[in-house]
Amino acid sequence: MTRIIINGSRGRMGQTLLACAARDEHLTVTGAVDQGDNLSSLLPATDVVVDFTFHEVTPLVANLCQQQKCGLVIGTTGHSEAERRSIQKAAERIPMVWASNYSMGVNTLFWLTRKAAEILGPSFDLEVVEMHHRHKKDAPSGTATTLLEILAQVRGVQLEEALRHGRQGITGERTASEIGIHALRGGDVVGDHTVIFAAAGERVELTHKASSRETFAVGALRAAKWVVGKPPGVYTMQDVLGLQ
Repeated sequence: MTRIIINGSRGRMGQTLLACAARDEHLTVTGAVDQGDNLSSLLPATDVVVDFTFHEVTPLVANLCQQQKCGLVIGTTGHSEAERRSIQKAAERIPMVWASNYSMGVNTLFWLTRKAAEILGPSFDLEVVEMHHRHKKDAPSGTATTLLEILAQVRGVQLEEALRHGRQGITGERTASEIGIHALRGGDVVGDHTVIFAAAGERVELTHKASSRETFAVGALRAAKWVVGKPPGVYTMQDVLGLQ
């Protein structure tokens, strides 16, 4: 039985995680905490923390987890470089799963995106389009950022130099090296992501659409069960699913 704490329990994802955990006979929730609650007092009686709070909170959570030597599943996105370094420092002492998206379908999209980019080669232009609900605070989404990183890795370019956030005005012709990203916000969209490979005469589009947050919650809980007992380090959902 894996003992977990849900951090961010009063949020949309937190509530979904609690509902899914209650149906999993291999999990027991030892704490449901949120802003203002005392997380550290609950850590000695848990195996792993599932954190779906905010990016600025996660480094603090990671530090508390490494003090108590419990695992961590990170569901926050939009971290600054300083926050990322702090989290990675904690991973020297504890195992953590750090993924931009915990959906099994999205992680299959990651795998397919890499393969398509390798097969189609540099003659295809690369664009990513993502859409989320109106309440999402960061853009582009963490999932879109991972897709962009995959495309940049395959092309052998620096993402910061190749990235184009939408287009406005007289931009001139599209360059062969750029990778476009377009973030849409509206309504109650859980999460849509499309990777477009466009060449003269043909186009390939890979799309994933999520209609329920349970998709992400089930994956995050699967990661929580998987990470317990692993050596210290940063793992991804690709590791959890055996796609590496």
